[in-house]
Amino acid sequence: MYKRFAFQSTLAAVLLAGVAMSASAEEPRKGGTINFVAPYGSSFGTLDNQASPATQDEFVTKAIHRRLYAWDGNANKPALDLATEVSTSPDRLTYTYKLRQDAYFHNDKKMTADDIIDSYKRIMTPGKAYTGARYISAIKGASDYSDGKAKDIAGLKKIDDFTLEITFNEPVNPAFQLMQPSTVIYPSGEADKDSFKSHPIGLGPYKFAEYVPGSRLTVEKWDKFYGADKPHADKINIMIMGEASARDVAFRNKEVDVSVLGPAQYVAYKNDPELSKNILEVAEVYTRLVGFNTDFKPFQDKRVRQAINYAIDSDLIIKRLGKDKAYRAVSWLPLSSPAFDKAAKPYPYDPEKAKALLKEAGYPDGFEFELTATQNESWGLTIVEAIIPMLDKVGIKVKAKPVEAAVLSEVVPAGDFQSFMWSLESGPDPMTAMQCFYSKTSQSACNYYKFNNKDFDKLYEAALSAPTEEQKNDLLRQANNLLQDEAPVWFFNYNKAVMAYQPWLHGLQPNSAELAIQSYEQLWVDEGVPSGR
Repeated sequence: MYKRFAFQSTLAAVLLAGVAMSASAEEPRKGGTINFVAPYGSSFGTLDNQASPATQDEFVTKAIHRRLYAWDGNANKPALDLATEVSTSPDRLTYTYKLRQDAYFHNDKKMTADDIIDSYKRIMTPGKAYTGARYISAIKGASDYSDGKAKDIAGLKKIDDFTLEITFNEPVNPAFQLMQPSTVIYPSGEADKDSFKSHPIGLGPYKFAEYVPGSRLTVEKWDKFYGADKPHADKINIMIMGEASARDVAFRNKEVDVSVLGPAQYVAYKNDPELSKNILEVAEVYTRLVGFNTDFKPFQDKRVRQAINYAIDSDLIIKRLGKDKAYRAVSWLPLSSPAFDKAAKPYPYDPEKAKALLKEAGYPDGFEFELTATQNESWGLTIVEAIIPMLDKVGIKVKAKPVEAAVLSEVVPAGDFQSFMWSLESGPDPMTAMQCFYSKTSQSACNYYKFNNKDFDKLYEAALSAPTEEQKNDLLRQANNLLQDEAPVWFFNYNKAVMAYQPWLHGLQPNSAELAIQSYEQLWVDEGVPSGR
């Protein structure tokens, strides 16, 4: 899940300029069915998107639901969605929103301020760790409500049905908080009904039609959607295809309209004279890593964590297994972040240095740990298999623990691991990204490593109150460099996202937040689409 401020966004725009011009030269065709692909698992974890941390579930979110802010995949920045205007107090703590008066839920209920307030309160339900709590907790009084100390969230104030005032604990850019998938708005009183769990109701361009677990989820055009002259297509089939080989076969047989490419397919498609004509490439803000649980004794020592970073030849893995479909990670924040330090260098491959650090830390003969990972060729068991012999050379024994993607998204926030391998969002907002290493951020929210460093906390807190963006980013740059030294993870790579698309599909956006996640209402198919669709 973002690239907007630096050279990578420019790169993405250049790569996709031809596509955008081609699409804009034609009037979008109405009707038809789009067969999209959800490639990050063998199922959807839940249809309750307020409760889901999984990118796989966001494919459903984008069709059915809406948030106060949306991510604009063309401009690569957040924009108001469920409000038409916003004003800000001088201290940058209170935001007053004029809400849309033309937004209707799929049960024909008009959205009001009550729906937003009730949605945010549900996310902060006492005793439940809903995923969106990480973002809603920035609102004044949200934590007190979650702790059962208050009956309402003090920072949420309804002025009238279509005017909402939100006050935050600290000066923030609420767009980055309230555009998150897990902050979607539900109709008041509906979310906890049994029927909602299997038949979600949202404000999006498409309404729920059918879910066939393990196969597809189908949505149909919502005629009361507020978007001007959108959506274009009548129906979207979101096809669940976690296996790269299955996507490849379906795409080549013209059964699906897009396919997210892994490293091996990237090479094959680039070398194919026809398939290479319709490929999008975008530098995303996802950092691939192995995260360390500091409850596990060896990982409590910074020297051990550093040793792992020195012991792995990351460049070799990116070249041989990643087929160069990635950028080497330096620290947490990606290359395109405004807080990235361009002078910073990644850990060099130095197994002798790793051995020396392990000896200093009291592990001259190494140690053994368990690594939880999924079947993913870019950041899963394939990579784990490559690092096992590298770590073995310095005395560290790794035992791989394979799990499904849905299981990984459960065990990591619960802390049920010694280490894990994943691809995690590290943008677009560096403040939000760095929050995951703030000691006051819970493990269930995103501090999976239980990272606790006073110097980091001071930099993060200073950045929260920095008077200018330049000063904020300078402080976050220092915090990011400190993270690299502390090494709470093995810094592997930043993703280069690649998507193949059929020639009849138009309207794709250079979404650097997550290329595979598209605003379906902007997509359309021309008359070249296979018959029957």
